[in-house]
Amino acid sequence: MRVVSGTCKGRPLKAVSGTGTRPTTDKVKESIFNMIGPYFDGGQVLDLFAGSGGLAIEALSRGMEKAILVDRDYQSFQTVKTNLEACGFTDCSEVYKNDAERALKAIIKRSLSFSLILLDPPYKQQKLVKLLEMIHDAKILEESGVIVCEHGNDVVLPENVNDLVKWKHENYGIISVSIFRWGNTRGGQEEL
Repeated sequence: MRVVSGTCKGRPLKAVSGTGTRPTTDKVKESIFNMIGPYFDGGQVLDLFAGSGGLAIEALSRGMEKAILVDRDYQSFQTVKTNLEACGFTDCSEVYKNDAERALKAIIKRSLSFSLILLDPPYKQQKLVKLLEMIHDAKILEESGVIVCEHGNDVVLPENVNDLVKWKHENYGIISVSIFRWGNTRGGQEEL
């Protein structure tokens, strides 16, 4: 597992020990960022199921200026901190050991907004629609922002969650990626 592109390209990342997390493969990571970027000119990223921190670190490497990473697992929390430090991103990141829903409520209270939100929950504990609803209602996604949902290919997310619209969807074997954005972005056009 490594950083695929950007300022930390090629930097190896530590995986979380055990079988509790499932890191996004480099191939899927590259595909995700090709769909949404591939590079950024600032912005904030929120990763609610950080695991090793690989996706948020990739976003920082590709130009995001700040990241908030959350995971409820202690080993994940420690691994994220180690990986951020190895990439020199400690000063532009916040790491929290918390449940995704509670963390989201705390973030909403801080009135933060994000240009990229990453949702990659454990496949057996999908709460994606509920989290998308919370994000929608709190309006923490910036107008031109995107939400990347990684899920099992047996999970079919709705085309719309209120005003959030499924913009892109791809399958990678047993993994699927669904990308949501505001339906009214740029007059509701299909492409950026």
